[in-house]
Amino acid sequence: MQRYFIPPEQLTESEAIVTGDDAHHIANVMRARTGDTIIISNGDNREVLAKLEYISKDRVIAAVVEPLPMLAEPAIRVTIAQSLPKGDKLETVIQKGTEIGAVRFLPFVSERTVVQYDAKKESKRLERWHKIAKEAAEQAHRNRIPAVEPPCSWKQLMQAAREADKAFFCYEKEEGTMLKQAVVQAIAERGGTAGMNVMLVVGPEGGFTEREAAEAEAAGCVCVKLGRRILRTETAGMVGLTCLLYEAGEMGG
Repeated sequence: MQRYFIPPEQLTESEAIVTGDDAHHIANVMRARTGDTIIISNGDNREVLAKLEYISKDRVIAAVVEPLPMLAEPAIRVTIAQSLPKGDKLETVIQKGTEIGAVRFLPFVSERTVVQYDAKKESKRLERWHKIAKEAAEQAHRNRIPAVEPPCSWKQLMQAAREADKAFFCYEKEEGTMLKQAVVQAIAERGGTAGMNVMLVVGPEGGFTEREAAEAEAAGCVCVKLGRRILRTETAGMVGLTCLLYEAGEMGG
C-alpha cells in the first residue's frame, strides 16, 4: 500500500489533506480512485490508514479510517556523518541509508574533501537531499523521514561526535578494532540499544589524515575498520550502517 508523508497540520483527527507532488502522484501516477486506501504519516508520531474521498491534480482529501502502529523505526538511532563526496554520491548515501534505517545525515568538510562547498547552492541542494530522503522513506515504509543537516565544518562535526552516545570513526589505517566488536562492546556497556544515539563517521575519497584520526579519538570517537578491503566512500556508510543495525538486532541478528 502506498505511503505518503504530509505536514503535521494537514493530518487532523478525522482527515488528511495531501497537496503538491504527492497529490499529483496519487491522481496521475497511481491513478487512484475515491474509496481507495493509502497510508498517511506526519513524519513524527502519527500514522493512519486513510480512505480517499476527493481527488484533484493538486489536492487530495482522505478520511482517517484507523491509527496504525509505528514499528518500522530502529531502536538504535544512527547518524551517518559523511564527508562531502564528489558528484551525486551523497544522494546515493542518503537514499540507501534511508532505506536501511539511518535517522540522520550530517555532511561535513574534512581536509581531503575534494568538493568545493558553495554556500549559495546550499538551499537548493538541501531541498533535493530532503526530497530524496522523503521518497526513500516512503518506498521503504519508514515511519519517519531522516533528518538531512546542512554541511558542517570539522570542528562542528567533532562537537556532534562528543554529543553522541557513541561515535565510530571509519579509518582504513586502524589496525585492530573492527566495527562489529566495537558495536557489541558499546551495546553491552549501555545495557541495550533503546534510545541509543550512534554516529558513524565516513571520510572522503582520499580518506582521513592522521591528524584527523587523532582529533577524532580525542573527541571520544572509536577508530574502527570495516573489513580487510578498502571501500568507496559511498559504500562505507551503507556497510557500516548495516553492520550496526545487524549487531543491534534490527535485522534478526
